[in-house]
Amino acid sequence: MASGVTVNDEVIRVFNDMKVRKSSTQDEVKKRKKAVLFCLSEDRKKIIVEEGKQILVGDIGESVDDPYACFVKLLPPNDCRYGLYDATYETRESKKEDLVFIFWAPESAPLKSKMIYASSKDAIKKKFTGIKHEWQVNGLDDIQDRTTLAEKLGGNVVVSLEGKPL
Repeated sequence: MASGVTVNDEVIRVFNDMKVRKSSTQDEVKKRKKAVLFCLSEDRKKIIVEEGKQILVGDIGESVDDPYACFVKLLPPNDCRYGLYDATYETRESKKEDLVFIFWAPESAPLKSKMIYASSKDAIKKKFTGIKHEWQVNGLDDIQDRTTLAEKLGGNVVVSLEGKPL
């Protein structure tokens, strides 16, 4: 069931910037988003980029030690969100980077919020063409352990995530 919610152009721009890894200057790379959260606007009519809820590539090693743990901390404990996480991981054969679309719907979120986010998920997913990995998360227990994300990315062939061995 579609909710009639639309996707703000800024959301699409952020997605395209994260998806396209063109060769850039060091400064441009630092400004690239590693992770970002999207929420519904106050009138619940649009999906928008959530203000201040992002991690830039340039933050890693500066203000952010572990980007994955930092991303988990951005998630609100009692409300739903959509997220994009640019996962860097290694398999036994190679290093890889993939965007992961995350639908965060914690048990503690209000029922109305869960319903509108669930029914609006297709609107945002349709704009995110080429996403290989989608993950619905219903609580911190599901997301805190990075091995769960590693399994989503490649099962037991993933040997490290964000430079940390599993």
